Formats: sequence, C-alpha cells, structure tokens
Amino acid sequence: MDTAVIKAVVFDCDGVMFDTALANRKFYSDVLAGFNKPPIDDEQFINIHMMTVTAAVEYLFPEMDDHRLVYNMIKNIGYASVIPMMIMEPGLVELLDAIKQAGLVRGVATNRTNTMGRVLIEHKLRKSFDIVVTASDVANPKPFPDQLEKIMGAYSLLPRQIVFIGDSIYDKKAAESAGTWFVAFKQPGLEAHAHAVSMDEVGELLKLSKYNS
Repeated sequence: MDTAVIKAVVFDCDGVMFDTALANRKFYSDVLAGFNKPPIDDEQFINIHMMTVTAAVEYLFPEMDDHRLVYNMIKNIGYASVIPMMIMEPGLVELLDAIKQAGLVRGVATNRTNTMGRVLIEHKLRKSFDIVVTASDVANPKPFPDQLEKIMGAYSLLPRQIVFIGDSIYDKKAAESAGTWFVAFKQPGLEAHAHAVSMDEVGELLKLSKYNS
C-alpha cells in the first residue's frame, strides 16, 4: 500500500468505527419478536451485518411478499433506542484527529441508511468527518463501488488516493471494484492490502506522525 499517494481515509461503520453486535442483535431480535419469531441467531447476524435494512428485512422475512408490516414494526421500535449500545472503537477519535492534522479527507462509506446521522450525533462524531455516504445516497449499496466512487467524485480523487477500512467481504468487494486500497479491520482471514486490529495500527499503516514518532 503506497501511503505517499493517499489523500482520503474512508471507514465502514459497523464492525470498524463501532462494535455494533449488541445493538444490532437487540434491534433485529425485537423486530423478529414482533412477529413471534425467535431471536436472531449467529448465522443470521453475520449475514445482516453486511446488509442494508431492506436486504436484511427480505432475508429475515422470506415468507412475506409484502414487508410493510415489518417496516411499520421497525418504525415503531426505532433504532435510536439501541444507538447508545453501540461501542465506539478505542482510539477512533484520536485517529480521526491525526488524519485531519495530516491534511487528509475523513470519510464514511456505510450500508446504514437514515440511522447514520443519529449515530454520529449521539457519539459526538458529526464534525469528525468531511463526507458521509450511506446506502441512501447512491444507486447501489456495497458490495457495489458507488459509495467510494461518490467520495472520489466529491474530491476529484483517483482510486489509489483512497484507503477504505472495512471488515466484511462486501467492503472488500467494494474497494476492489472501485480500485481503492483496502485495509481489513479485525478480520485476518479477509484478503486485503493490509490488516489492522486497532485504530493505532491503522495510524501506523498510514504512517501518520503521531503513530510513527
């Protein structure tokens, strides 16, 4: 990975910026309970972790042709109630500050939709990113490259000037299709240009002065 050419650092949300396992399990289990279904299991959780809400609903309720009742349930439950259960990755704020000091663009590319803004406000990160692209902002969510391409377009960047930090095969495929660098976060088995298990390690990989003094 050629760090000398990088001008933007883009983060996935769930599993990278935040440990969302507890929050997402609670939310989707509550939705399932509303239809007398058992709580979400491990296989289901692994799959919906990468999906948009629409894809998750279709996956969890394949027997239903019309999902309006499910969306009504989701609206009534509201994701806002579990946002405080999201655990911010240690060192994230410090890394974002160091990225800013290095003059690099700080971005988010997530398959979340209308919940991302609330997440950033709740965890006081709204001013920590220069651009946030959700599944609602593009024609196709990850694994398609649309989100990364939108960031490229916004800052007139070449693919090799962006590094995307993700934790799923969807993230890897998006980076691959977009032609950007890809760092796999806490996923040693995921093919990537580099791997990291902490925000400090990301800072070291990026050769930011704070982490390589």
